[in-house]
Amino acid sequence: MGELPRSGSGGDGPDAGRGDPHGGAGNNGGRAAGSSASHGLDGAAAPGAPAGDVYEWFRRGSELLTQGHPAAAEQLLARAAQAEPRSRSVREALARAQFDSGSYRAALENFRTVALEDPADHYAQFGWGLAAARIGDFETSAEHLALAVALRPGSDHYRAALRQTRATLRARAGAFGTVGNEPTVPDRGVRDSARPAPEDRGRPGGPEGDDPR
Repeated sequence: MGELPRSGSGGDGPDAGRGDPHGGAGNNGGRAAGSSASHGLDGAAAPGAPAGDVYEWFRRGSELLTQGHPAAAEQLLARAAQAEPRSRSVREALARAQFDSGSYRAALENFRTVALEDPADHYAQFGWGLAAARIGDFETSAEHLALAVALRPGSDHYRAALRQTRATLRARAGAFGTVGNEPTVPDRGVRDSARPAPEDRGRPGGPEGDDPR
């Protein structure tokens, strides 16, 4: 179902703090708060904690993810998310690591958390949609991929993923009957209003689509 691209700093991220583990909403402790998370009151390292502070965990985790080691990245980024739970940049990076390591439900929850905090975050909506597709919830996938396309209509990644999910829904409809109103690609900034009927959600069947990596 297409690749899950990085949001990065090249205009893909909707918040100015992305890329800084202290840049998310609600981070009022700064780097000092992250530093204290890995140490006890006497300054000694907490048992089992990796060396460094939140910034170092985020930096090293992001590097591991870029280098193709999502499972190792997930461990560091999960520690960073524990210390800075309101950081959107940390939570997004953790979601990407979880997705790439095959932990799709965990990835979905973290993309969902970011998207609920900022519904205009097109990348979080995209990640939510891809993760939903990987666990077989294609109705939810279509809804959030359509939102991502509406928020960023020029993205080929988003459009390709939405086409794949809708193709799966059409295949399911042909095999098992209607799955509700067929969604349409929304205009820019307009939410896709065509959602499957509640009684049709969770209907079994259909392929999972291609690997979204």
